[in-house]
Amino acid sequence: MRRKGNVVGGSSAVRPARAYIGSFTSAGGDGITTAAVDPGSGALTPLHSTDDLADPSFLAVAAAGDVLYAVSETENGAVAAFDLTRDTDRRPTPGGTALVRGRGPTHLAVAGGHLLVANYGSGSVTTLPLRADGTFDRGGHVLRHEGGGPHPERQEAPHAHAVLPDPTGRWVLSVDLGTDSVRICALDPEAGALALHHEVRLRPGSGPRHLAFHPHGDRAYVINELVPTLTTCRWNGETGELVPVTETAVLPEGEGEVTYPSEVVIAPDGRFAWTANRGHDSLAVLALDGEGDRPRRVGQVPCGGRWPRHLTLDPSGRRLYAANERSGDVTWFDVDRATGMPRRAGSVPAPAASCVVFG
Repeated sequence: MRRKGNVVGGSSAVRPARAYIGSFTSAGGDGITTAAVDPGSGALTPLHSTDDLADPSFLAVAAAGDVLYAVSETENGAVAAFDLTRDTDRRPTPGGTALVRGRGPTHLAVAGGHLLVANYGSGSVTTLPLRADGTFDRGGHVLRHEGGGPHPERQEAPHAHAVLPDPTGRWVLSVDLGTDSVRICALDPEAGALALHHEVRLRPGSGPRHLAFHPHGDRAYVINELVPTLTTCRWNGETGELVPVTETAVLPEGEGEVTYPSEVVIAPDGRFAWTANRGHDSLAVLALDGEGDRPRRVGQVPCGGRWPRHLTLDPSGRRLYAANERSGDVTWFDVDRATGMPRRAGSVPAPAASCVVFG
């Protein structure tokens, strides 16, 4: 795979706007679907799909935009790399797979020349070295989490649900639903090993799932799955210190539905946060104060389908996209920049949709 994705066939080319939709093939999904993105309306038009990888439930595009990575959320967990430069339509071309030595990988990210993978089933984080062209090199390292939580069914063991580098690139944070904690690790760039620096405990039984950083880099927001709340933390990128500050309900009390939040997204200007809420099938809107310490719930809208497993902003920061797993669609919303409220603008069928990324 080449590293300069803007060069196709030896001549300069404008890279077309594309979205990539991951889905559960075991539930009737198409695998990875490539969609064209209308620059004016944000509408998605599916172009083609590949089911070369089983259950590609989470995707990530390399910073250069030339490689797409996907997990295979299966018992014998794996990840795959896809070249986005070989086809003028940016169709993903298989570029190799690697076992993660863990079960049920659910999340991945690129950091320091390595691919980071969170393995929910085995409660571990895998680091895989990458070659200069983005393909997998030999070796790798597995950091196994330990512990559990009070929920008898969901917290009987560790369940790493997300892993990502901090804004400084010095630290790697892994979010564990099973142990109600976030682990801060240092990544050895040579050996590719993660060394535990500190483990931060959140409220017992909260079930932290994913984490997003404020654009200023000094706050982190953890969305909890087992209770519908958002935990705000102060983050120090110099020392690797994460300090929980507040926990905010993302929905009004007495809504009735059992709700399992799945994702949190922060506005590029840091004024709003949005959460996707499965069961309640809504997107919640929270306003952030100047410091970002005290999110304030300001409204909610229907997610446009059922069971929003993933939520993301497009590169412009003007639109939200919800992958609605059980209704089998991706719905997009125009965001009012003054109020943060999303307005439904359209949708496209996507059976068993689990994730949407842009590249």
